[in-house]
Amino acid sequence: MAKLCEVANLTIDNAAEDLNSVSQEIWKRPELNFEEFHAHDLLTDWLQKNGFTVERQYKGIKTAFRATYGPENGKPHVAVLCEYDALPEIGHGCGHNLIAEVGVAAGLGVKAAMTTAGNNIGLLTVLGTPAEEGGGGKVELINRGALDGVDIAIMSHPSGFDIKQYKTLAIVQLYITYYGKASHASAFPWEGLNALDAAVLGYQNLACLRQQLKPDWKMHGVILNGGAKPNIIPEETKLEFYLRAPTAAELLQLVDKATACFEAAAQATGCTVKIDFENHPFLEMVHNATLTELYVKHAEGFGLDLVRCETLKKSSGSTDMGNVSYVVPSIHPLFSIEDGTANHTRAFTRAAGDIAAQKRTLTEAKILAGIALDVMQSPDVLSAVKRDFQKDVENRDINAAKELLKKCSVSQ
Repeated sequence: MAKLCEVANLTIDNAAEDLNSVSQEIWKRPELNFEEFHAHDLLTDWLQKNGFTVERQYKGIKTAFRATYGPENGKPHVAVLCEYDALPEIGHGCGHNLIAEVGVAAGLGVKAAMTTAGNNIGLLTVLGTPAEEGGGGKVELINRGALDGVDIAIMSHPSGFDIKQYKTLAIVQLYITYYGKASHASAFPWEGLNALDAAVLGYQNLACLRQQLKPDWKMHGVILNGGAKPNIIPEETKLEFYLRAPTAAELLQLVDKATACFEAAAQATGCTVKIDFENHPFLEMVHNATLTELYVKHAEGFGLDLVRCETLKKSSGSTDMGNVSYVVPSIHPLFSIEDGTANHTRAFTRAAGDIAAQKRTLTEAKILAGIALDVMQSPDVLSAVKRDFQKDVENRDINAAKELLKKCSVSQ
């Protein structure tokens, strides 16, 4: 095992310049969800050049891909996941260019170790998952069977902190549209029904609701359309809101409360309201205990001191990797590229493109490669992973998750 890890690590080090080039090319050309055509082509070309069998536009998703090494029916089947979409306006403010680099680097290292082992020790997949920043690329891949037969799924996310178990929140995305009646705002205001008043009341209703929410329930939104002109009573307005909670069951409660607030605003103003749910809610992340232990072991081997940030334990983001963790044993740790810098900021965008991030990024790839090789080399390790996963399944409210997914598939 030590020898195989050495091979993986050396292979990653030898490809460091090439890997940085991949990351930089993605960083320089940020693309939004399901529009990552440049990143898709860049990554698939690179993986094919390095000896992987590549399936482009995987499962009919134009910017997804699958790159494999090993026999198609090989076991265990280890998947390393890549993300590569960016944020509006600020580019790679979440560092997905580095997630892509970690994924292909880990894959390259594991492939070299598998070749050295001289036998069929499993199947390796580098899975390209688009649209994490909205859109739910991983959810769509799950629905299309992309993770069928996968034994573990691993990835790691850049941050301002090193955290072995990043607590994420389940999330739904809503679009709320109010319909009123236009009229001259000065001459005939009594003829109108003001959709902007409804939108403002709906927003304010949620602001009042915050006082009665649990500390780890989150709501945040924007007004996308507030009307056309001050002297025309707005006949149509639109808001976008994110609702988050620690579990699918709690999120269902929050959705009901928020829906009542939006509907009350419509009733008070005489308007009508339509609430549309994004089809792919994200579930909370469930970290596999054995895989987490392996992560800590390999991280400490590189001298890393992993901590749990108290702030992030109570307040965190969301990811469609949570949905993956419901169907496959998974981990989603955070690795620090610049201490304390918050994601989704211009400062983090700069950090994600800085050469200073490279050393830690390649170390993270080596850690994931070590985990993959542990699982491939030891049936006992894989059995422990599966036992932990079964315990997690028993402790989850699967019915709540199904109800949440169903609710978000219809409009109200």
